[in-house]
Amino acid sequence: MLNNSIKFLIENKLVAILLLVLFVCWGIVSTPFNWNTGILPSNPVAVDAIPDIGENQQIVFSKWEGRSPQDIENQITYPLTTTLLGMPGVKTIRSSSMFGFSSIYIIFEENVEFYWTRSRILEKLNSLPSGLLPDGVNPTLGPDATGLGQIYWYTLEGRDKDGNVTGGWDLQELRSIQDYYVKYGLASAGGVSEVASIGGYVQEYQIDVEPEKMRQYGIGLGDVVKAVKESNQDIGVQTLEMNQAEYLVRGLGYVKSIADIENAVVTSKDFVSIRVKDVANVHLGPQTRRGILDKEGAEVVGGVVVARYGANPLEVINNVKEQIVEISSGLPSKILKDGRTSQLTIVPFYDRTELIQETLHTLDEALTLEILITILVIIVMVYNLRASILISGLLPVAVLMVFIAMKLFNVDANIVALSGIAIAIGTMVDVGVILAENMIRHQEDDKLRLNANGEEYTTNEIIYNATSEVSGAILTAVLTTIISFLPVFTMIGAEGKLFRPLAFTKTMALTASLIIALFLIPPIAAFLFRKRNIKKGTAYIVNGLFVILGITAVIYGFWLGLLL
Repeated sequence: MLNNSIKFLIENKLVAILLLVLFVCWGIVSTPFNWNTGILPSNPVAVDAIPDIGENQQIVFSKWEGRSPQDIENQITYPLTTTLLGMPGVKTIRSSSMFGFSSIYIIFEENVEFYWTRSRILEKLNSLPSGLLPDGVNPTLGPDATGLGQIYWYTLEGRDKDGNVTGGWDLQELRSIQDYYVKYGLASAGGVSEVASIGGYVQEYQIDVEPEKMRQYGIGLGDVVKAVKESNQDIGVQTLEMNQAEYLVRGLGYVKSIADIENAVVTSKDFVSIRVKDVANVHLGPQTRRGILDKEGAEVVGGVVVARYGANPLEVINNVKEQIVEISSGLPSKILKDGRTSQLTIVPFYDRTELIQETLHTLDEALTLEILITILVIIVMVYNLRASILISGLLPVAVLMVFIAMKLFNVDANIVALSGIAIAIGTMVDVGVILAENMIRHQEDDKLRLNANGEEYTTNEIIYNATSEVSGAILTAVLTTIISFLPVFTMIGAEGKLFRPLAFTKTMALTASLIIALFLIPPIAAFLFRKRNIKKGTAYIVNGLFVILGITAVIYGFWLGLLL
C-alpha cells in the first residue's frame, strides 16, 4: 500500500503539488510567529511563554463580614469542605480561613474536564442543606482561570499631554473610576475571565453609633441596622384610576446621600421621631483594607486582567489593549492649581506580551539559523544542488505541518513545545538525505538505470525504484524514534504538563518529515531529476550567476554567501 501510494503521486504530480500548497498555506495560517499572512486569514496557535503546570483547581470563596478566623473555620470552611469532599474526581481539598472570608481550593484529578468540575461544584453549592451555613453567607465560585491566568497588570495615573506624572487624584476617586468604569470596560474584551481591582479606598457609607444616646433613647443596635435597611428600598403600591387613566403608584426610597440615611426613622417617642442622626454620626469613609498596591514607593490604584482557561494569552492581551484604547477617551481629566491638565491614563506595569515575544523571537531565530546551517551542511556534503533543494525544502514544510497539528490538537506554542521541533530537525534531515542519495545512486549506476531487457528506465521509474527500495527502512527507523518517545506521553502531574508538549511536537515533526519524504519528495524529484540537455555555455552562465550572488551576499555582510 505504501509503495502504491508513492507510485500514484509520482505519476500524478499535480496532486502532490496541491498537497504541498495546502500544507504550506495552512501552516502559514496557523503559525504562532505573527507573520504577515497577506490574503490568507490568520488563526494562530495559542501562544504563551511557558507551559501551565498548575493543578486542575477550582476555588470556592465565602465572605462573612466581621467574623474571626476561628468562627469562619468552624461555621463555613469546615462544613463546606466536608460537603464538597464527596464530589466525583476530587483529588484533595485545601482551605484557608481568614478574618471575614474563607477560601477553599478543590484539586481535581488531571483527567477531569475543567468546566465539568465547575458545573459539579455549582450543582453541589445549590443543593446545600438548609442551616449548614450562617444566614447571609453565599459561597461563590472563583473565575474560570488557572494560576498562569494573570496576564496584564495596570495602574490608573494622572498624566499630562507629554506623558509625565501629574497626580491630582486621590485614591478613593481612582478606585471608584476603576470599579465602575475601567473594570467593566476591560471585562468585555474577548477571552477575559475577570478584572480584579487592587489598591485605593473603596467608598462606603459609615454609621458610627453613640452608645450613650442609644441608652438614653432605649434603642438597640439592631434597631439602627433595621432602620437603615428598610430606608433603602423602593416600594410598589396600588394603582389609581383618574379620568379613565391608570396611574401606577410607588414609593421612591433608595439612598442617594448621607442626609437620606441621617433622616431615616429608627423609632418614635411621644409622637417625636428619633432618626439615625440623633443616635449616630453618618459619613463617607473607606472600606477596611487588607493590602495596598505599591509602585516605586507610591501607593496607586490598578487592576489585574485574568485570561479565561484555554484562551490564547497573546490574543487576549491584544484584545485588552484594543479595549484600553477604546475606553481611554472616556476617562476624566482635571485642571490642577498650576494650570496643567491631569488626564487619567491606564498605565501597564506587567504585560506578558514582552515575555511571549522574547520567547518566540528566540525560538524563531534558533529554528531559522538551525535550518540554514543544516541546508549549508547538506549542500556541502551532498554536493548536488537539486538534491540539496529537495532535502532543504523538507524542513520548513515539516515545521509548518507541526503548527497545523498543534492547532488541531490544542497544543500551546511555548518555549518547551517549540524546542521539540528544534530537537527533531537532525532526524528530519536524515530521512531526506537517505532518500535523495539513493535517488542519485540509482541515476548514476548503469546497472540500476537499466531493466532486465537492457532498456533504460524512465525518470519516474528510477525515482520510484529508489524510493520503494528504502521506504520500508525509513518508515521503520522513524517509527522507532517515535515509539521511543511514547513513555513521555504517560507522564502525569506537573512533569507531564511540562514535557508532553515537547514529545508531541517532536513526534509530529518526525511524522511530518516522513510524510513529506515518502509522498512529496519523490514526485518533485521526478520533475527535478528529469533529463535536460544543457549546453556547456549555459552551465557556465548558471555557475557565474551563483558566484555573483555569493559575492553580493558577502558585500552586504551575509557571510553564509562566502561559504556558498
